[in-house]
Amino acid sequence: MDTTALVDCFKYLAMGIAIGLGVLGPGLGIGLATKALLESVARQPETTGVLTGLFLLGAALAETCAIYAFVVVFIIKG
Repeated sequence: MDTTALVDCFKYLAMGIAIGLGVLGPGLGIGLATKALLESVARQPETTGVLTGLFLLGAALAETCAIYAFVVVFIIKG
């Protein structure tokens, strides 16, 4: 097997692992945060506005981790 082909195989493997693990954490985090938000709003509906704002801030921060993993994949590909 040619070494260039072997390097390409490992690049694709690294890309798959990077994006797979990179979106696993934010996905679980946003899911747990959504669950907590819904439970909190069900208990105290009057806090919906404040909790929604805080949730959106946390979700945006979690999504930046996923976007960072996406950028790493393109760096590996390059």
